[in-house]
Amino acid sequence: MARVAAGRGGYDWRFGSGRISLDLVATGTGPLGACEQFTGPGPLADWLVAAGLVPCGTVLAAVDDTWVTRFRRLRTDIGRLLTAELGGGGDDTALEHVNALAAGTPPGLRAVRAGGGALTRTLNAPPVCGELLAAVARDCVDLLTDPAARAALRRCEGETCRRLYLDTSRGHRRRWCSSEVCGNRERVARHRRRTAALVDGSQKNLAPD
Repeated sequence: MARVAAGRGGYDWRFGSGRISLDLVATGTGPLGACEQFTGPGPLADWLVAAGLVPCGTVLAAVDDTWVTRFRRLRTDIGRLLTAELGGGGDDTALEHVNALAAGTPPGLRAVRAGGGALTRTLNAPPVCGELLAAVARDCVDLLTDPAARAALRRCEGETCRRLYLDTSRGHRRRWCSSEVCGNRERVARHRRRTAALVDGSQKNLAPD
């Protein structure tokens, strides 16, 4: 089931692909009209929080256009790499780029006491772009080197959607990245086609010989 997270800047982000690296790919422009969501530092910073890559309340003042460029580059490499894997091939150039980032160190976390004594996550230091890229790249490496996860990799069958997701459903028969979004669109389109066919058939029966 897709998860929708409302960001601090008024953005609504869709998650639920099963991997943060796949959620990153979904933020970009696809061949069938998906729009660019990282239009500047603000949306990227908002996504980093909504995705859980940094804890809520983290100050992301350092996010700038350089961050946007680097995250877009990783997104492109992951998309190319996973598309090649789905096709039974490989993309060594994209793999080299993802591996290089995955070799970095992800952000350091620690648990601190919040109000009421509950433990909450925080970062050891202000986040650095390379650390966050490393976290996403490592997730992609984990996916590709896990036979069960790789076998569950799918591309949405929605007519206007090309999202990648992991099919963890019973029987592995899930066709859409989101039953509520793409699945519902397909059901509505199917209903319209049936209705149109019935109307067309009725008009032909009523037509004079």
